[in-house]
Amino acid sequence: MKFSKIPAATITRLSMYSRNLEELLAEDVKVISSEKLAERCGVNSAQIRKDVAYFGEFGVRGVGYYVRDLLFEIKKILGLNKEWNLALVGIGNLGSALIAHENFARQGYRFVAAFDNDPHKIGKKLLSGLLVDRIDDLKKVKARCNIEIGVISTPASKAQEVANRLIEADVRAMLNFAPIQIQVPKGFSVENVDFTVKLDNLAYHLTTEG
Repeated sequence: MKFSKIPAATITRLSMYSRNLEELLAEDVKVISSEKLAERCGVNSAQIRKDVAYFGEFGVRGVGYYVRDLLFEIKKILGLNKEWNLALVGIGNLGSALIAHENFARQGYRFVAAFDNDPHKIGKKLLSGLLVDRIDDLKKVKARCNIEIGVISTPASKAQEVANRLIEADVRAMLNFAPIQIQVPKGFSVENVDFTVKLDNLAYHLTTEG
């Protein structure tokens, strides 16, 4: 299912709604109003109704949303009704922590490969059971493991080079944790995650509200 001209912020909020709906399902909540869901997600109810309305009518007037049904629909919209195969490039402290993080698998993201260019790390078996491959073998491993998303956790100076390698191997989506904005051509997607940007935001609030 493809939708065009959907605001990026809406997609981000859908992910947040999904996480909260999963928690509600675990709490055995069957039905929830848009007001209660909004309160839980830290948005207003009109925003939730607007976000889900881009994709159809899912609520019942006077009742609210059936938790299981809404979660199913949002996961289908986000493409989370299947597992996605990830490859990690850069087995440093951050990379090792990412590949061991249980939340990836819980949300349907499975690391199927790991790469580095350090001879001391290549061939090493990680706690997850994966063997670290050479970055030069990316194309071959991509074909064997059906890598769909590349996760970059290298130093900033190497991140664009790694992105270029992923592009050459036709890995069409990337999650970049290096503190640099990765550039990709049309047809490829990248999400840049710079923790210091979030810290800057917190520092601003501490400065203006302190």
